[in-house]
Amino acid sequence: MSSSVQLQEYLRLSYRKRKAKDLFMCGLLVLAALIALSPLFSVLGYVFAQGYSHLNLAFFTQVPRPIGEAGGGMANALAGTLTLVAISSIIGVGWGVVAGVYLSEYGNGRSAAVVRFGTDMLASVPSIVVGLFIYALVVVPMKRFSALAGGLALGILMIPIVARNTEEMMRLVPVHIREAGLALGLPRWKVIVRIALRGCVSGILTGVMLGIARVAGETAPLLFTALSNQFWSSDLSQPMASLPVTIFKFAMSPYENWQKLAWAGVFLITVGVLILNIVARTFFRNRI
Repeated sequence: MSSSVQLQEYLRLSYRKRKAKDLFMCGLLVLAALIALSPLFSVLGYVFAQGYSHLNLAFFTQVPRPIGEAGGGMANALAGTLTLVAISSIIGVGWGVVAGVYLSEYGNGRSAAVVRFGTDMLASVPSIVVGLFIYALVVVPMKRFSALAGGLALGILMIPIVARNTEEMMRLVPVHIREAGLALGLPRWKVIVRIALRGCVSGILTGVMLGIARVAGETAPLLFTALSNQFWSSDLSQPMASLPVTIFKFAMSPYENWQKLAWAGVFLITVGVLILNIVARTFFRNRI
């Protein structure tokens, strides 16, 4: 009887020790997670505190006022950013999806290895290098900065993100689905387009949204391509304002009104990129 009581007491003490160790390790993990997230929350909190109070209707409807005049907004920069993102999406999404499909469906040969290596290298190239490349390739021959050059630079930055995401999503489509299409007599290109691609549209949209979030805040390549503009501009062959470049210019200026507009712009673009990332990683997650 005493040995049974001793065994029960031993098991109770052992359970308490294991429970205490488990709680201690969980506490360490929570603390590590909070430390890792503290820079993000610090940046978001500081941007919110500095920028939210300067966000108003004029910010979305007016162009920047001349030096010395209060008020104004960044409506031209917002429109320019949307235009540049649209141009880059036309370039980056098209070529990115085609490259991803090629790597997924025909990715076993030497040429596919070269394409994959080039995609990985392009993803690691600094954005300012891409800006300089487009400057030499497009801006110098045209002898002027332009929205087309800016959109092309951003599109090149988007291609590897969309391509690798498309490849991964295509590989998640079960092989027997492709085999079923081939067994019915469909050509391989129809199996790819009508079956494989349709089965992972949501996953590809995730990569597209992540690519847009990546290029929406780029400043360096636009300094060498689209430059900027203080007024409304719809001519794609001329310089065009963008939110990141305008923020850079206004933040470096000594004028308080422009600095307030810069903080409002920082807040807007930070929240926009954050929302795009959250939507891409939650709403479209695992939807194949």
